[in-house]
Amino acid sequence: MAAIPSPDVRGGFRVVVLAASSGGVRALSTVVGGLPADFPVPVLVVQHRGPGTPEMLSGILGARGRLPVRTGTSGPLDPGVTVLPARTTADVDRDGGLVLRPAPPLGGADHLLVSAAAAYGAGVLAVVLTGRLADGAEGVRAVRRAGGRVLVQHPDDAEAPGMPSAALATGCVEHALPLPLVAPALVAYTMAPGGADLLAVPVPPWARLGPRPVPA
Repeated sequence: MAAIPSPDVRGGFRVVVLAASSGGVRALSTVVGGLPADFPVPVLVVQHRGPGTPEMLSGILGARGRLPVRTGTSGPLDPGVTVLPARTTADVDRDGGLVLRPAPPLGGADHLLVSAAAAYGAGVLAVVLTGRLADGAEGVRAVRRAGGRVLVQHPDDAEAPGMPSAALATGCVEHALPLPLVAPALVAYTMAPGGADLLAVPVPPWARLGPRPVPA
């Protein structure tokens, strides 16, 4: 299998995580389709899909973009785009491997982002796209606590604004972008010299970086 490039040749990022739910096929197609063939960072995709959903997302994204797209399995995280199967999330290890796990109901993005942040720290670039409810909010807190970076699709531009709105409410998001600008932003962060530093936005003092309290 192809080796993952070392962090020093890709601005320090080890993985891009794209999280989506309702409306996600269109949003993910737009983002993946906008990435160049030489995009240097592995991309992990998690989208809420119901039980028994045919595994069509990898084929759709592969037809829209220039990067190789595969359905994820436990094992090495290869360059290109890896789509986690329906009702699945993953643990990420520091050596660039995935272990697939059953996803909690509407919670696969949180688990994946928390695991990626624990493994890669500041090497995580997270993107929360269209979706209902709040999956991803706990995950973006973990990413920012670890020094990673977070973008969202602007809620006004999203078919379902719940997930990006919940992420924004944490104060942990650097930029909220219309869908057509998400892929160019990913290219700027990862491929433009100094792009990640240029686009950096400090975490505001009101940001809720801590995990959500567990009710007594």
